[in-house]
Amino acid sequence: MSNAGFAEVKHVPVNQAVQDYLARSSSPPDPALSGLVDATLAVGEAAGMMVTVEQAALLTILTRLVGARTAVDIGTFTGLSALAIARGLAPGGRVVTCDVTDRWTDIARAHWERAGVADRIDFRLGSAARTLRSLPADTVVDLVFIDADKMNYPTYYEAVLPLLRPGGLLLADNVLLDGYVLDPELAEPGLPRRAAQTLRAFNATLAADDRFETVMLPIADGLTIARRR
Repeated sequence: MSNAGFAEVKHVPVNQAVQDYLARSSSPPDPALSGLVDATLAVGEAAGMMVTVEQAALLTILTRLVGARTAVDIGTFTGLSALAIARGLAPGGRVVTCDVTDRWTDIARAHWERAGVADRIDFRLGSAARTLRSLPADTVVDLVFIDADKMNYPTYYEAVLPLLRPGGLLLADNVLLDGYVLDPELAEPGLPRRAAQTLRAFNATLAADDRFETVMLPIADGLTIARRR
């Protein structure tokens, strides 16, 4: 019997066993990256803001694939995403990473040094909007990774668009928001629900923007990859 006209739905729930298998089936992190992961886990509850090891590996690969020389990392935390992007930069490249707090900067800098990428990372303290406005007018960005306060994703999206070159990548993390984007009304009232509503609208806007080729991946809490046409 022909299956023409029928879409086959394939879905594997990503439970802990599958997560462990994914990790074992990927290139293992080196001591510098593993050390930063361990140091981040030691900070306590805030460690939930860290990108996963497989996301870090993907960031490095994508940065290499686009031959990025200039990247922007919105949301530094303990520096794992900046480290991953820095490793994929073309010779002479740099990543501008920003955060509204420098609470974890010492952890980040120590591990950037250990990984040998500190000279490629430019940390800016302050809001991402201000950081983006401070970049020279002729700045051309090859890759942007958004992983900061969810309410401002639309603002970041609009701010980086004029800087991103054709063929450049816009990456957005946490686009599934623990599944609450499917029905924001299930989220707790207040900021969690508003964040879910904002991300749902952001996801729809980006998917409909014909200036980008966009795909959302169910990796970690959802990662969108959008290529500027």
